[in-house]
Parts: sequence; structure tokens; C-alpha cells
Amino acid sequence: MAESAISIQWPDGSRNQARSGEPWLVAARRCQQTIPTACRTGSCGACEIEVNGVVVRACISTVPAVGSRGIQVCRVEDPDW
Repeated sequence: MAESAISIQWPDGSRNQARSGEPWLVAARRCQQTIPTACRTGSCGACEIEVNGVVVRACISTVPAVGSRGIQVCRVEDPDW
């Protein structure tokens, strides 16, 4: 990836690179990570992930610009699903 690559660490410890603005689902798929989805419009919340402590809906969000710090992704568990 180009110099704008951002390091992502996934819940299982694997890592990959993504560009700022890249869809979360694309970045996850490239690293063989599965993010559950249902509606794909952001209304159901099935795809929620925690990105550096902030919960986002992966189906409608993109990788943020974070400089060289990198990104830590955690799963958000919804007891209703």
C-alpha cells in the first residue's frame, strides 16, 4: 500500500493495512475478518465494531485517518442478536 496506509489490528490479533476512507467491510474481507451484517444501511446495528474506543457501524463507515498510530478494532456484542 502507499504511504497513506494505516495499520489495523483485528480482534484475533491479525493485522493488515488499509487506506483512510476505505470501507470497513472491504478492509475486513482483505484480512479474512468477518463482520456480521444484516441491513447494510446502518439501521440495524449488526455490524457494529469498536474502532480505537469508538463504536461505528462498519457497513456505512470508513477507515479513519489516524496518522502512524494505527487502529485497534474490537467486536461489539449485542445480547439481542
